[in-house]
Amino acid sequence: MSTNLPAAILWDMDGTLVDTEPIWDVAMRDLAVRHGVVMDEQLRASTLGNSLPDALARIHDAAQIPLDDRDTAGDGRWLLDHTAELFARGLEWQPGARDALDAVADAGIAMVLVTNTVRELTETVLETIGRSRFSATVCGDEVPMGKPAPFPYLHAADVLGYEPRACLVVEDSPTGAASAAAAGCPALIVPSAVPVEPGPGRVFRDSLVGIGVDGLADAWRSALV
Repeated sequence: MSTNLPAAILWDMDGTLVDTEPIWDVAMRDLAVRHGVVMDEQLRASTLGNSLPDALARIHDAAQIPLDDRDTAGDGRWLLDHTAELFARGLEWQPGARDALDAVADAGIAMVLVTNTVRELTETVLETIGRSRFSATVCGDEVPMGKPAPFPYLHAADVLGYEPRACLVVEDSPTGAASAAAAGCPALIVPSAVPVEPGPGRVFRDSLVGIGVDGLADAWRSALV
């Protein structure tokens, strides 16, 4: 592999490859309503890109449910089932994402899907984006802690046998960007639902339209710190 190219591309899923964020918004809003909470913009933003336990905790906090009274397992099951029903109605690609995946595959660069979404729902999404595209997939329920902790991206790099800095992360959320930074991975940030603050190791682009392998390589080199 050329030293001018990243060894691998580590793709976030929700909001980066597929436009699932509006679906998560609906599911989380409906869960909040079940607990008598109105989903305002601050609460919405706090749940985006989070792992399932963290997202549930945000809703429980907003509903002021005491820790001992929280049915995390039951609410998690309800949310997964409800989200699966919404996913089944169809998923939309983010602009340029499918062409970018194809370009990376054609160049022979390894790809890993790295998501805070649990395996059960990720398998549903893979029916749209294609599991065969990826050397591996890492889900939020398969690591000690999900994003913003570093474990998802550290595990993805380790599966391939590469150093984190040799891999380019493509992300859309503050949570995912924080995870990449904590793991030591250079990151291309394509914000979707929530703005991401500039920081070391991050480069930004408005969309994935027309980016190609050269564009991804330029992002990786620019983000190296």
